[in-house]
Amino acid sequence: MKSGTTHFGYETVEEGLKAQRVADVFDSVASRYDLMNDLMSGGMHRLWKAFTIQRSGVREGARVLDVAGGTGDLALAFARKVGTNGQVWLTDINASMLAVGRDRLVDDGVLQPVALCDAELLPFPDDYFDRVSVAFGLRNMTHKDVALAEMTRVLKPGGRLCVLEFSKVSRPLSPLYDLYSFAVLPALGERITGDAGSYRYLAESIRMHPDQETLKAMMESVGLIRVRYYNLTAGIVALHEGWKV
Repeated sequence: MKSGTTHFGYETVEEGLKAQRVADVFDSVASRYDLMNDLMSGGMHRLWKAFTIQRSGVREGARVLDVAGGTGDLALAFARKVGTNGQVWLTDINASMLAVGRDRLVDDGVLQPVALCDAELLPFPDDYFDRVSVAFGLRNMTHKDVALAEMTRVLKPGGRLCVLEFSKVSRPLSPLYDLYSFAVLPALGERITGDAGSYRYLAESIRMHPDQETLKAMMESVGLIRVRYYNLTAGIVALHEGWKV
């Protein structure tokens, strides 16, 4: 890949264009995003996120940052954990997704701060949060190493970063998973959202994302320690976690 270029699925694009291409994807699917998650994962995404909440160890009074939090399901779950003495920031770079998440929190009677921001340039001070989470968002970031470094920067010493993301599925399942990803998902996306292309990008972006061991090494390279990961549903998804010294 040439300097100044990056991947948008299987396509090579100028770095400066990727953010807008990703924004177009999420602008297109924001209103049906949660419905599509339920349909394409058979509801499993709820279990993956529940496991992330459980592993995070978030307690009452904690300060949590949810990066690329989109429609707010993780932020809402964290808010219930931190109680009235804690704080959960819901952030996303995409205004359409963030608006859905903000409305969801308000509709549930949860008043927590919301910010439109880039994960590669977080508007928070050093050593500020007890926990930082990113679920199914790192894959879309242009400079994943920069984003991981920023998330680590805003963590307090002893704080934990949780990264929930699609990963490398176990080899025996690969043929069936590929068939589902490249045939079923785009067709489902076309039927539900009128946008097959965004779900074709989803399938491609998963294949271009670092595998479990590579992401573990990336997290270690930004200074996190005791980095480990948990394969969920045969590696379709992995939860990585690491601690700041």
